[in-house]
Amino acid sequence: MKVLVTGSAGFIGGYVVQELLRQGWDVVGIDNYSKYGPVRHSYDDHQRYAFVEGDVQDTALMRRLMGDVDHVIAGAALIGGITYFHKYAYDLLAQNERIIASTCDAAIAVRREGAPLQKVTYLSSSMVFESTDRWPSAEGDQRLVPPPRSSYGFQKLAVEYFAQAAWDQYQLPFTILRPFNCVGIGERRALGDLEVWSGNVPLAMSHVVPDLVQKVIKGQDPLHILGDGSQVRHYTYGGDLARGIVRAVAHPKAINEDFNLSTATGTTVTELAQEIWTKVNGERPMTVVNDPAFEHDVQKRVPCVDKAKQVLGFEATTTLSDMLDETIPWIRSAVASGIL
Repeated sequence: MKVLVTGSAGFIGGYVVQELLRQGWDVVGIDNYSKYGPVRHSYDDHQRYAFVEGDVQDTALMRRLMGDVDHVIAGAALIGGITYFHKYAYDLLAQNERIIASTCDAAIAVRREGAPLQKVTYLSSSMVFESTDRWPSAEGDQRLVPPPRSSYGFQKLAVEYFAQAAWDQYQLPFTILRPFNCVGIGERRALGDLEVWSGNVPLAMSHVVPDLVQKVIKGQDPLHILGDGSQVRHYTYGGDLARGIVRAVAHPKAINEDFNLSTATGTTVTELAQEIWTKVNGERPMTVVNDPAFEHDVQKRVPCVDKAKQVLGFEATTTLSDMLDETIPWIRSAVASGIL
């Protein structure tokens, strides 16, 4: 089958394209390089991959690209770390609404014209549970708890409403997927990111794993942590997320369903920092300075993963230790080359 991946040059998008090609799909990617600028990937010259540099907000272009595909993975979005939530509060809402509306408009139009498009798979976010008061957060809770406080979280919840509404009015089948805290290689400093210092080191993206790793390998001691370190996250390997996304795309029981995609293992920021510190510095004791957290730094982000396991047969199995063994050398190289 053939699939269109929007945001194909992004962090998760790169893992998804690789997994699709590994499984034998024909893939068309579209990205406007707005986040990192032009980047090269190992799969760019793959015989089953075609890349289009373009803007998903161009609905006419999207209609042309969707004309002969079986599936769409809607991953394009303006996205960044916690500093993005503050610097681009309006753009995260307005531009991402235009991106998702264009995607849906094009999909509805080509299906009306008889195109083979079967379904749109939407990448939402764990941030739809930003205001939850119940853990683990299960599919359906996003409609029961208070709405997200950040414009980014609110817009990702709106993506899910777009998916449901396009089905209700136009019978455009959907699957909604919520990746949790992706960890992997390939992420870099975003164009236009806000430079925020943490101790004597500027944050790379305000994503906790690359930021902690770069601070440790640059020799920061004591190590600065945002918040009190008790924040809980479920760090999930990008390759595992890609497996889950691709499985959900073609799975017959995924139609008009939503799934959390995540490891079942929770880790505090202090535990994460200690593991990174030990991998870089061995047995040398770690001392910590706790800096004030950002406004939208959620204290607990804990998913229920039962539905993905029971319906899709998906589990994220890569351990945090293995993720760091891959990620730390990449970040060390990225720091040395100046891309972080």
